[in-house]
Amino acid sequence: MKLSSNKTKAIIGVFLLIIIGSIIYVLTQKEAELPPMTVQEKKARFKSLIVPAVNNVYADLMRQYKDVKATIDAGQSNEKIESLKKEYKASTVDELLMALKPHPKSIAIAQAAMESAWATSRFFREANNIFGVWSFDKDEPRIAALQKRGDKTIWVKKYASIDAAVYDYYRTIARGNAFAEFRQTKMETNDPFILVTKLDRYSEKGSAYGEELTSIIKYNKFDDFDDFDDLGNFGNDAK
Repeated sequence: MKLSSNKTKAIIGVFLLIIIGSIIYVLTQKEAELPPMTVQEKKARFKSLIVPAVNNVYADLMRQYKDVKATIDAGQSNEKIESLKKEYKASTVDELLMALKPHPKSIAIAQAAMESAWATSRFFREANNIFGVWSFDKDEPRIAALQKRGDKTIWVKKYASIDAAVYDYYRTIARGNAFAEFRQTKMETNDPFILVTKLDRYSEKGSAYGEELTSIIKYNKFDDFDDFDDLGNFGNDAK
């Protein structure tokens, strides 16, 4: 049985679409995969990607904190402060300052290393999600985890940039009820080794999470990235 010219063209078109789709899939998968790297190369790549983003976000948050603190110390308020109180769920100016003060960069860098397997995880490669932040909003950009919990799909946020991921991470810790003690403690000290003990609720690992962060910071000397002169000497009152 002979096929009509139109049917033949349609079949050829379908095959071409399948072939093109397969090629795109293969190329996309190859782009997502990383070449073999030594531990030193992996860490160097991680630092080149993450440290600049953490520096940028930390500097912006610190400028905001200092501006707001100066206004509050002068006994004044403004629309921006009232708006920030709503955004950060702060009922008092003291709670707002706790939320706005950024914690040491060494902690953010260490958490990024741990949560993303040194910037090699699929969440990071496909979604810039360096901290493994979950998504509970179906309307926001996100990707699904490959493994489910029972019959439930786990979703993580997808970010437009690494800077956006770092900013959202700081905002999450600044707003979450689970990190209230952490926020209080960072107003008393800049010592990352004290502060990480208050992050036990960030992970299912509990207190072991802080111990692992301590090891990562010490071994990789991430505390060298901390700017303790911003608000006082290391370990001193940072109010």
